[in-house]
Amino acid sequence: MNKDNFNSFYRSVGRTTCRIIFVLGIIYAITTTIGLLSLQSPDDSIGNPYFTIMEILSIVISLLMAISLITVHLCAPLIDKFFTLTALIFMCFTTVITSSVHFLILSVSHTMEAELLQNSSFFFSFKWPSVVYALDILAWDLFFGLSMLFLAPVFKIDKNLKALLIISGILSLIGLIGIPLQNMQIRNIGIIGYAVIGPVAFLLIGKILGGQKDELANKTNA
Repeated sequence: MNKDNFNSFYRSVGRTTCRIIFVLGIIYAITTTIGLLSLQSPDDSIGNPYFTIMEILSIVISLLMAISLITVHLCAPLIDKFFTLTALIFMCFTTVITSSVHFLILSVSHTMEAELLQNSSFFFSFKWPSVVYALDILAWDLFFGLSMLFLAPVFKIDKNLKALLIISGILSLIGLIGIPLQNMQIRNIGIIGYAVIGPVAFLLIGKILGGQKDELANKTNA
């Protein structure tokens, strides 16, 4: 397989994963909305099957985001490799942490041993403060936000995509302010960054990867 065929394969994989991220992002938003509407009280947690679906989607979406950035890194011109590699590393941090958190929730949190554990909610609940909540904030608000900000300079010509990446990254990082203020309503600003704007940005990345052979290079160089 020659270089052009390799690039064509990478671009095809990236285009597909980006589109799937967008679709799964919509499904996640719909599932979350239905789950919230099903609550008897605003203080209640989203129950099954909505909660389980959201956990599985979080793992799958994070994995696909990492794969998408691998393809961007492989297809990007040499001058932008520093930014794409750094963005990819931060995205891998996001994927590893959030996958571990949500797999732990799905596999361990509802076992008898976990329920018998003293202060189990401190470890396994998504009500602040808890261990899994803090780790998920670390993954999405910090590492995802940094990934988007490092990815933004790569797309110099496509100003709409660059702006979306910057906004996504900044909003995600703003969510971190909720921790020192102990205010998870402020932290929810980060959710807009990675769960609402993020999938749209990946859809546009997929559009660039699905363009002409040299479109990524043209879009990433002034």
